[in-house]
This record gives sequence, structure tokens and C-alpha cells, in this order.
Amino acid sequence: MARYHYQQFAATRIYYPGVAYSPDGKQVAHITNTTGQFNLWTIPSGGGIPRQLTAYADNTVRSMAWSPDGEQIAFSADQNGDEFHQIYLFGKQGGFPTQLTNKMDAQHSLDAEAFSPDGRTLAYAANDDNPANMRLILRDVTSGEITYPIQQDGLFFPAAWSPDGRKLSVVKFSSNTNQDIWLLDLETGETTNTTPHEDKIIFLPGPWARDSSGFYLLTDQGREFKGLAFYSIAAGKWDWVETPDHDIDHIVLSRNGRVLVWETNVNGTSKLLGRDLTTGQALPMPDLPLCVVNALDVSPDGSRATLIIGQPTEASNLYEIDLNTGELLALGQSMLGGVPESEMVQPELVEFPTFDGRMIPAWLYKPKRQGQGRLPVVLSIHGGPESQERPYYAYTGLYQYLLSRGFAILAPNIRGSTGYGKSYQYLIHRDWGGAELKDIEAAAKYLQCLDWVDSSRIAVYGGSFGGFATLSALTRLPDYWALGVDLVGPANLLTFVNSVPPFWKPMMKQWVGDAEEDRDLLIERSPITYVDNIRVPMLVIQGAKDPRVNKAESDQMVERIRQRGGDVRYYVDENEGHGATRRENAVKWMGMVAAYIEEYLLDEASKG
Repeated sequence: MARYHYQQFAATRIYYPGVAYSPDGKQVAHITNTTGQFNLWTIPSGGGIPRQLTAYADNTVRSMAWSPDGEQIAFSADQNGDEFHQIYLFGKQGGFPTQLTNKMDAQHSLDAEAFSPDGRTLAYAANDDNPANMRLILRDVTSGEITYPIQQDGLFFPAAWSPDGRKLSVVKFSSNTNQDIWLLDLETGETTNTTPHEDKIIFLPGPWARDSSGFYLLTDQGREFKGLAFYSIAAGKWDWVETPDHDIDHIVLSRNGRVLVWETNVNGTSKLLGRDLTTGQALPMPDLPLCVVNALDVSPDGSRATLIIGQPTEASNLYEIDLNTGELLALGQSMLGGVPESEMVQPELVEFPTFDGRMIPAWLYKPKRQGQGRLPVVLSIHGGPESQERPYYAYTGLYQYLLSRGFAILAPNIRGSTGYGKSYQYLIHRDWGGAELKDIEAAAKYLQCLDWVDSSRIAVYGGSFGGFATLSALTRLPDYWALGVDLVGPANLLTFVNSVPPFWKPMMKQWVGDAEEDRDLLIERSPITYVDNIRVPMLVIQGAKDPRVNKAESDQMVERIRQRGGDVRYYVDENEGHGATRRENAVKWMGMVAAYIEEYLLDEASKG
């Protein structure tokens, strides 16, 4: 049987989450790493030859916005993964962009609806004045004049302009689980909080009705999951539109106001729904495979929808739907390595009990080629932690490559994960290294109970929070593992909460803990406190420019392990941040992970 090299699984063209139709509906703007770095491209609706608009090697394009006349595109990009995004503007054919912001140590946030309806004003957010705040900025596109309409501390992000240009919806962000929607009246300068509330409630603004009578929004007020609602300007309140027993994650409306399309997260998989608002009839939608919709937009006339879909057997790819027939068309090609889909593995959705009686959902991947003996397994912990392990082609093909080499993979959604109700998500707040570590132990015990698993060859792996979870598992549950792999994971919660980006710091107390008030708790929960317990080999990978998890987090862990004579391999990428953005570096990172796991856990017969 053919054996495929890791580079073949990693040979992918990745489409970054974000798509936008041009105002005339003829082009789809998107971001992809075809050149080795994430650059801005367009492709004709219906298919055709893509056009590259930026040609960055070091900068990473993160978002884009069409001007209403379709003659200009604004976009944001950062440098070497530092997340200090700057905003640029150029013509629809590309060319040399004009840099609109130049404070290189500040974050600038640009959304797809950044342009005012008349195209004269660009709305974005930046912490250029105070690193702890994100202030709303309105910029005159012609003169460059800047105004700051909200004179208040906090994290404020523009969302969408009303079609008549009189109002702008704004998100006041307090945490992942707590937001408000403000309305800025452009004529009077007054602001109104349309969603006053107590406690933690999500309010996320969506598109405006064509007549500017109100806007759609997502909220979990009074329920476990995010539902769809509509806020009426005249009534000064919102009412429910859709309340499924799972989260609605994306909501888009055609520019003519005729077609509404939304995406739901059902046990980690995406389902699409849509409605013709003039007739009230449901739109024909394709029967999507097991997949995740990462981005979604609808053409101005409501005839088509474009989306980025990730599948377990196909890296994220660009698709388009005919909303009259439900036909799904691939606009791009993401798999370039020549590995046939028949060689890929679809995961199985399983669950296992944990210490408090909860059932933990997980994706279980079993290799197609299985030897005579029991199998080695990688327990993969997702980042976030308020995120979700979903069934898509993981980071440059690592899962599918390991599966081809005879490894199984268990990827659980431990407490704190999104997609299972807000009560489940809240469980991680101020409890890092607490109950979720018991969920990880339950995952290990679940694997031990499977008669096809070799309990002596279980690896634990993760990045960001998943890296922290890996370090926690290795130091506080040392008996379960054969090795560990940590990517950009915090090792010391005390130093971590003090080193995060300034605008994160107001959230850290309720999310992780306060460095002074919770000092003893943070020390108790930090993997560095238990470093002497590590018994197995470990690989640590870190980006030198990481603004979220400072390089010092990995440095101190590696130094302590080496001081006690432990087996640790350490790689620092001097040109990357919180993960690798250049394809060559991403492949190098994951290639190192794959080779390390194979080196230690693959039996000699399987290495041939």
C-alpha cells in the first residue's frame, strides 16, 4: 500500500475566514496563502481566474472591506504575526496600497462593513491612544480627517452602518461571554445602549434591514444558545426570530434586503438555513458534508452565497451556492499534495463520562491501516479555551498524516468549550487548571478502556490554551502519558496574566484570575509549579513575536526541565507569533510535531 509523506498532507492552499462580494456581485474577495503568506485575492462569482491583489511575504492580511462603489478595498494586515494590524487602502485592481494607519505598536480592527453607504467614511477601532482601550474611529477617506465619537474607556468595535447612513452599530466588548450593542447617531453624535443588561450575556450585531428600520442580532439572553433576533428602532426593543437548541454563528443579508442566510453549529458541524424575506419561503440549501462553515456572505441581489468550508478530509476551501437551486460549486482548490480522499479518515462523534457526571463530547479518529497490536493515540486539546474542536482538516494536515501512520486521535471538547451552551462555557472561568484537568484525565481513562488502544503510547498535544492543558497534564497527571507537545502554551499563570496585551488585561481577572488577589490560586494552578513531576519527553514550540503568550512562558518551562536533566526539545521561531502564518513555517512546525511523535511512539515495524 502507498505511503504518503507528511509534505503531501501539508500541501494545502488555506482560505482564511473572511469572504465578501463586490457591490456589483461579480467578484468575491477572499484571503488565501497560495503564495506562502495570507494575501488578498478576488475571484469571479461563478468561477474563473483568481486575481492576487497583495503580494506580501512578511505581512499577513486579516480582513477586507469593499467601498460601496466597488472602486476601492480597505484591508488590515500585521507583520510577522505581531498582531499590530495596520489599515491600508487601494483600488479594486490592487497595486501599491496606501497605509492609512502607521502606529506600528497598536492594534487596528477593520470589519467587512467598514465603509459608510456614501463611501466617504471608514469606521474602525484602534488602541493607538491607550493600549488598554479600543476606541471607535471615523476617518474621512478623502481628507484623512479623524474623529472619535465615543469618549469613554472600553473596547468598542464598529459593526455595520444603517443603509441610510444615519446610524452605526457598535459592539462594546467586555468579554467573550458579555457584550452590548450601542447605536451611534451620526447626525446628533448621541450613543444609545440598545441592550442594557446585568450578568454575562452575548449581544452581537448583524446586518441592517434595507429600510434602516432595525438590525438583526445574535444573543443568548435567557437561554443557553445564541439565537437570532431583530431590533426595531421605532420600538426600541428586540424580538426573537429563530431560537434553535444550538448556536447560530453567522448571519448575512443580501444588500437588497431580500435574502437572509444563517449558519448553525449542531454538535460541532455546520448547517445552513435561509429564507426569502419577501415570500417567507425557505431557500434551497445544499446538504453539506460533515464540515465547518468558517465564513459566509450573500451576493447583493440574493441569488448566490459564498462561503469557506473546512472538512476533515479537505482543508478550508472557497465555495459558492446557487440560492435558487441549492447547487454547491467549489471556486477554489485547497488540496495540492495528491493524497486521494479515499485515504482520509472521517471522525466519529463520541462522548465519555467525567468526574461530575457530565458527558464530554469528542471527535475520535481511527486509522484505516491498523497493525496486529494495539494503537498509539494522540489526545489533542484545542485552544481558546472558549473555542471548539470541530471536524475540519487540522493545521496543515497533522491529524490525517498521523492517521496514515497508524495513530488514532481523540480530540475532546472539555468544559469551557463553546457550542454546548453558555453554562458549559462558563465552567472554565477562573478555573484554569481546575476541573478541566479532570476532564482530560477522564479522556485518558476513556482511552485506556478501549481494547484497541495501547495505554503505554498515549501522547498529549495542544497549542495556546491547549498548550497550557498539555503542560498541566504532563506535570499534574504524569502517569498517563508517553510524551507531550506544547505549542505557545502558558506555563506560569502568574506571569501570563501580567504579560498579555494591554486590552486583554481588564478581562483577565474574571477569565483567569488577578495576579495579586488570586496569587496563591494562580501559583497552585500553574504547570511550572509541578515541573519536577514530568517523566516523559517533551517538545515545545514558540513564536518569538507572540503577543498573547510571551516567549518567556516557554523559556521558563524549558529552563526548569533542563535544570533537572529532563528530556525537552525546544524550537523558537524568530519570525512568527502566536502560531505560524507563513506556510513554510507552519509546515515546519507541524512537521516537527509529526516527526517527534513518530520518533517516540511509532514501533519499529511501522517506521519502515
